[in-house]
Amino acid sequence: MRALVVRAPHDVELTTVDEPVVADDEVLVAPLLNGMCGTDLELIDGTIDPAYVRYPLILGHEWVGELLDDVPGVATRKDRVVVEGVVPCGICAECLIGATNRCMTYDEIGFTRPGAIAERIAVPTRLVHRIDESVNLDDAVLIEPMAVVWRALTRFALRDDLNVVVVGDGAIALLATHLVRRFHPARVVVVGRRIAQASLARAAGADEFVTDVPVERFDLVVEAAGTAASASTAIALAERGAMVILLGLPAHGTRIDLAPDDIVNDDIVIQGSFSYTSQAFGEVVGQVNAGHLQPSFLITHRYALSQCQEAIGALRGDVADDEPRGKVVISLP
Repeated sequence: MRALVVRAPHDVELTTVDEPVVADDEVLVAPLLNGMCGTDLELIDGTIDPAYVRYPLILGHEWVGELLDDVPGVATRKDRVVVEGVVPCGICAECLIGATNRCMTYDEIGFTRPGAIAERIAVPTRLVHRIDESVNLDDAVLIEPMAVVWRALTRFALRDDLNVVVVGDGAIALLATHLVRRFHPARVVVVGRRIAQASLARAAGADEFVTDVPVERFDLVVEAAGTAASASTAIALAERGAMVILLGLPAHGTRIDLAPDDIVNDDIVIQGSFSYTSQAFGEVVGQVNAGHLQPSFLITHRYALSQCQEAIGALRGDVADDEPRGKVVISLP
């Protein structure tokens, strides 16, 4: 079958690979639509923490597919499904308290095991979720990145009427803008780099889109650009008593300056949030199936499997300055 393979950093190619071997606790799925994100570029470029990747690998951790086997009590053959990418052991101390994202045996689809930018993939049966027939595939393909954002937003209780700022204008930032609306904020401001992203930010639910860093401070700051500069900016934008959520993933080893006395005196919570839990993933599936989350507006670039290199180029920013760039997706077959 065909698959997008990263043999080693900077060595990526659409090629032919062996069919997946399906274990007793797995089922076979045919991917229909894959999203690509900045983490895929880090996997291609070799800048991700080596503890979270195993080369060679098949890319693809944001996806929706068609089930080729039955999953009793969950879905039947031909149903559309999404699959949790994080594969928790279920028995370690972290898993037993529900922190499946911190499972002591790290394993994830598209990182340490084959991903879904392939014609078929074997996945753990217990991680399969059925997608309702009424759901648009373009909404379903964004469940995985929404789960990342949802876990961060729900880790600690958020009150209504918060003054919110999102730092970044990429897909995760726009999804954070979309999902934070579920918590009834007073106002949401997106701080981006490209004015072309303004229309997507408004579609996501932003009240304002700016390219200059605001002089005011905010109750909730979501950093989603993944750079040292954006992390520093996020902390500087925090009002007294604010929470800063770090969602972006800078290159391994990135450092920033921090004034601990300001953090203490301003009573600021800085939250890192890694991936998603099984609970968060399931909650997002439920909201998508119920029609409460419809993020398909975010998809701006669509490619066939044979156009993987073009998709990677779009992900790197090979678009016109005045062209919005949201989610890049690859359709299969």
